[in-house]
Amino acid sequence: MHLGRLSVLMLLLLGWMWLSPGPPVLAQATMAPAGLPKILEFDRKFCPICKASERVILAVKDGYPGQFEVEKLYIDEADAVFRRYKVAIVPTQVFLNAAGQEVARHEGVYKKAALIQKLRELKFIRD
Repeated sequence: MHLGRLSVLMLLLLGWMWLSPGPPVLAQATMAPAGLPKILEFDRKFCPICKASERVILAVKDGYPGQFEVEKLYIDEADAVFRRYKVAIVPTQVFLNAAGQEVARHEGVYKKAALIQKLRELKFIRD
């Protein structure tokens, strides 16, 4: 009987560990620095579509230096953050305001002009 209770406790602990959002360090890694909004780019490392998305986002970031941050997250390295933001497909972009709150999201690859328009709408960039 004692082994049965121990087994149940171990299963509950393993289930909790699997479903928990991960250590606080991961959650803090996705918070925007004070005053700067951030785009979380959810990808797979060897995904050609994800690489295309990265090129567009980084080109826009280079055109608007110091106005927003970009953080790339790979499913193999940040599974807990993928679960926290309920990311179903890659690439996905999650837009966080300067307070770290999600204000928009997009699945797929942005065209450069559409991304710039979205960032202006969200007040992430100014000309």
